[in-house]
Amino acid sequence: MMHKFLPAIGFSKLNKESLENLIQEIILRPDYQESAIDFEGNQFVELRYMVADNVGLVLRGIYNDKDEFILDYYYPTYLGESISSNNEVDVIKQSDKECYHVMVDELRLGVNLIFHLQNMGEYLRRNTTNGKGVKRDIRLAALSLEGKVILPLYDNEKSRIKEKMNNKKRIDLVEQAREGNEEALESLTMDEIDLYQRITRRVSREDILSVVTSFFMPYGIENDKYEIMGDILDVKSVVNHLTMEELYLLVVESNDVVLEVCINKNNLYGEPTIGRRFKGTIWLQGTVDFS
Repeated sequence: MMHKFLPAIGFSKLNKESLENLIQEIILRPDYQESAIDFEGNQFVELRYMVADNVGLVLRGIYNDKDEFILDYYYPTYLGESISSNNEVDVIKQSDKECYHVMVDELRLGVNLIFHLQNMGEYLRRNTTNGKGVKRDIRLAALSLEGKVILPLYDNEKSRIKEKMNNKKRIDLVEQAREGNEEALESLTMDEIDLYQRITRRVSREDILSVVTSFFMPYGIENDKYEIMGDILDVKSVVNHLTMEELYLLVVESNDVVLEVCINKNNLYGEPTIGRRFKGTIWLQGTVDFS
């Protein structure tokens, strides 16, 4: 079965036969291999093959009694390096396959952030419980099938600093409100009313992308898919060495959360440069430091 996000890592023209050959090649000569035992005593094996810097395919399955690899599923991946958050995590096993999602209560986004766990082997080997109360470093990365580059909104550093200070103030108020501070809750309510009135006035005479600085919101019915818009902090161009398709690796800051996005150059409308904004739909993945 062809994975929907294969084009994001440079396999836009891959057919079923070529995919099967590639999977067999990865099984014979993986770049990385690890194994672990899950909490129910089942064996887990992961094979990884990289086609560019931190970009590649992951195969997950088991070895049978004849030492033959039996594929359960595969997926394209991009491994991020930037620390996106330091927070408590809740790891959730999927019911249909040996796969885990991570849920994070991210105050900066105002929603529970859910992403596909990349370092599942480390999680299983360490026999880590959910670890309530333990904050862990989280590195978020995403694959995107379509995106646009949008001109920046701010024209000076003073505006950026003011926006960040306002966001920090809001997060502090949310934390206080959760602890039962009625004054903080009242202040948040008044701020929301004031924000709604200001936005209503502006959207009647301005384009929505000049009013909204960034956003990070769920997309569709799958809980690890999002639509985001944020500032581009860094841009890197790499090539899939098998297909020679060019990819962009973007570092994006959306709602104060930094994540890395991999997208096929052919699927990105516009020229990405530092300071401009990226808007697109993403499949969110990530690693958690369980040490």
